[in-house]
This record gives sequence, C-alpha cells and structure tokens, in this order.
Amino acid sequence: METLATISPRILKRPQVLEMTGLSKSTLYRRIAQGQFPEPFRLGGPGSAAVGWKQDEVMKWLDELEPCKLN
Repeated sequence: METLATISPRILKRPQVLEMTGLSKSTLYRRIAQGQFPEPFRLGGPGSAAVGWKQDEVMKWLDELEPCKLN
C-alpha cells in the first residue's frame, strides 16, 4: 500500500541542496540562471522568500554530471 510519503516528492531547502551538490550559493544561482540546474519553487504564497527543490530533480542532475578527468 502506498503512503503519502512514498508518492510525495521530498522537498529540499537551499542548505540541503548546497550540501548535496558541493556548490556555493552564488554558483547554484548562476547555474539556475544559465539553465544548468533545476529551478526552485516557492514554498509559501506570493512574496514568500522560502524556496525548495524536488529531491528527485536534484538527484537526476547529480546523476547526469560528467566525471572530471584529472591529468
């Protein structure tokens, strides 16, 4: 039987996203502006400063990163 927890996406706040990705706040927002990171959405009503990201979108972004080749 599915519960609300198994069908509802988990919402991540900015500190969690920064910790998961290792990005700085400025780099995170620059990548969002460039279309290189998922857009956040408002957690409150109009004018609310609180934003969040769906965990599955952040995880997909992480999975799609190409490995860094060191010389």
